[in-house]
Amino acid sequence: QVQLVESGGGLVQPGGSLRLSCAASGSIFKISTMGWYRQAPGKQRELVATITIGGVTNSADSVKGRFTISRDNAKNTMYLQMNSLKPEDTAIYYCNARLWDGVSWGQGTQVTVSS
Repeated sequence: QVQLVESGGGLVQPGGSLRLSCAASGSIFKISTMGWYRQAPGKQRELVATITIGGVTNSADSVKGRFTISRDNAKNTMYLQMNSLKPEDTAIYYCNARLWDGVSWGQGTQVTVSS
């Protein structure tokens, strides 16, 4: 079992920044790629960004140039630095880890971008 706990969400004005963290615990040796997903009200969950154990990243076009995913393997923690936030970034953000034998999800953290 792998447990994922997100933190760092909150309310921010348009143009502001937030940094999300995802701490992993348990059978972390099973983790390969990790990622951030988000789900806005009335919409399907969508990919935000992913990062492999070797540090190769991929991100959605909608966040390129604004969001940066990173990973500290020594601390078993993944981050999402979000800059130039827009109201359309408002969503619950979920941490995801791909395992040898399945997938783990965090409980989610709310990000609200509003003036």
